[in-house]
Amino acid sequence: MTAIYKRELKSYFQSMTGYVLTAFMVVFTGIYFMAYNLNSGYPYFSYVLLSINYILIIIVPLLTMRSFAEERKSRTDQMLLSAPVSLTEVVLGKYLAMITVFAVPCVIFCTFPLIIKSFGTAYLKVDYLSILMFFLMGCVYISIGMFLSSLTESQIIAAVTTFGALLLVYLWGGLTQFLPTSKTSGMIGMVILLTIVAAVIYQMTKIWMISGIVEVIGVAIVVALSFVKAELFENLLVNLMEKLYITEVFENIAVNRLFDVSGLVMYLTVIAVFVFFTMQSIQKRRWS
Repeated sequence: MTAIYKRELKSYFQSMTGYVLTAFMVVFTGIYFMAYNLNSGYPYFSYVLLSINYILIIIVPLLTMRSFAEERKSRTDQMLLSAPVSLTEVVLGKYLAMITVFAVPCVIFCTFPLIIKSFGTAYLKVDYLSILMFFLMGCVYISIGMFLSSLTESQIIAAVTTFGALLLVYLWGGLTQFLPTSKTSGMIGMVILLTIVAAVIYQMTKIWMISGIVEVIGVAIVVALSFVKAELFENLLVNLMEKLYITEVFENIAVNRLFDVSGLVMYLTVIAVFVFFTMQSIQKRRWS
């Protein structure tokens, strides 16, 4: 894994991608820092991070688009997969290299709260927790982008699909307000989610019986609950979608100064899930 990690990290800085992304993030953040903290006198650097978190929608696709798509297009993925390293080491090596590149500007961000403190009141605990959650949110986005890159050999398609997925994640909180809240819509929503889960299981295993059994059992449970306790489905779709609002964890720190351990666990879980999906995607192509 170390060899893969060093190789990938070196390639990002040899191609200037790492330098350009770091410079862009630092300069862009510096502009907001001057406007909010130095000129307007806001004592929280977390306000700056909250204002610039949308740039991850642009930065992450550029960072992740080449992770597996380039290997697949140049056919070097076969050589990589036949090397004396496990698939887990390959995926983790690439992923750790990408989050290292993203960590560079985040480390530089740690100097901004100290600058605020040199001018007066600063809230270092809140600011550094905000930087940590901003970094972890970026790690979640990178895991999504890496997975989408593993599905195609085109860097452009990988970048566009990652941009679309992250834009959906960014707008998720507003979109949940348009979801229906009735019991019927809750039941229909659960059936659709079960179908999606069954489809994912089939794509990963290619065994239709397993995916079919999962969906049949799930639908049977939904139907049974609709007769026994139908009120469970009221607002269920909205409540479920709100639990998947990724950026809310970071916003709770940046805006409300509330650190939620469950949010931290959710970030780590989502990262693990998409890293696993990436490995399954590559494994499927490897055997096919």
